[in-house]
Amino acid sequence: MVKGLEIYREKKIFITGHTGFKGAWLVKLLSLSGAKIMGYSLAPNTEPNLFSIFEIEKLCKSIIGDIRDKENLTKHILDFKPDFIFHLAAQPIVLASYESPAYTFDVNVIGTANLLEAVKVLNKPNLNTIIITTDKVYENIEKDYAYKETDRLGGYDPYSASKAATEIVVSSFRSSFFNPNSFEKHKNKLVSVRAGNVIGGGDWAKDRLIPDIVRAINNQEELSIRNPNAIRPWQHVFEPLWGYLYVGKLMSEDKLIEGSINFGPYTNDTLKVIDMVNVAIKTWQKGSYNCPELKSTPHEANLLKLSIEKAISLGWTPQWNATKALEKSIEWYKTFYETPNKIEQITIKQIEEYFREG
Repeated sequence: MVKGLEIYREKKIFITGHTGFKGAWLVKLLSLSGAKIMGYSLAPNTEPNLFSIFEIEKLCKSIIGDIRDKENLTKHILDFKPDFIFHLAAQPIVLASYESPAYTFDVNVIGTANLLEAVKVLNKPNLNTIIITTDKVYENIEKDYAYKETDRLGGYDPYSASKAATEIVVSSFRSSFFNPNSFEKHKNKLVSVRAGNVIGGGDWAKDRLIPDIVRAINNQEELSIRNPNAIRPWQHVFEPLWGYLYVGKLMSEDKLIEGSINFGPYTNDTLKVIDMVNVAIKTWQKGSYNCPELKSTPHEANLLKLSIEKAISLGWTPQWNATKALEKSIEWYKTFYETPNKIEQITIKQIEEYFREG
């Protein structure tokens, strides 16, 4: 049993995106807490992947399906009748959204609408639905400012815009079908949670900093850094996952039934990309990089911070700073590549360490 997650014991949890990085970690945490889990997602799209490493198919009922397949998705939700839904399925990569913008909007916006319509059809009292979006939903003014949940939504790139649109979909469903003012009628709670720049062991996605670092080190290649001076609110994957689960806990205790919540590090806990690379190389004790001058590259935000005052007021606080988050991530990857028979051991060790400290 993971400390703090006792509320999920024997509860039925429906997770979309369970084959992905954050989704697989979420299944792992909930399985250790005695939950009954159904996952719904496309097949893993990287090799290696956490779905295989964690043997997720042994930890939950795994459905390989497309979030855009409304009929199939709805069928499984209606059959399972979950107590909690965590919606993580998405096209999550900024650069990929430039290559496939329509697909990104289809998955992120219509996929979410499909899920929420299934929740409406299910009409199950005391269902708690948590929609995971991103820190990039805000209209980024590229200034040293921490965005609050009430700030204007926006999105320069298709990914960010799709997630901002997803938030509007969530708000619409909340107002139209799950309005807190008529809670006694529908008894459904719907919350969106926003986090970004999540790192941790087991992410091998393309065009993400830590997976790129890990691939370069493992392949003995020099890493090329796109935006060395970009500032990000880096956080270990345990931070937002604990945030999502904590929100679900509050919802089940009738302490939270509406709104959006940011999860991230303290506003002064930020590192430049170049600093992250140097810490990673120091931790692994090998690796090299270069910073080529790039031309005609797609736009990516250089500065992005979140206000986490609301999350803190609810009782959640960050545990690991950016440096420790990176050190723990590299520790996991190094174990995977150098002593793979110990990967379960390091996984449980890190979970116990984080939740014990929390």
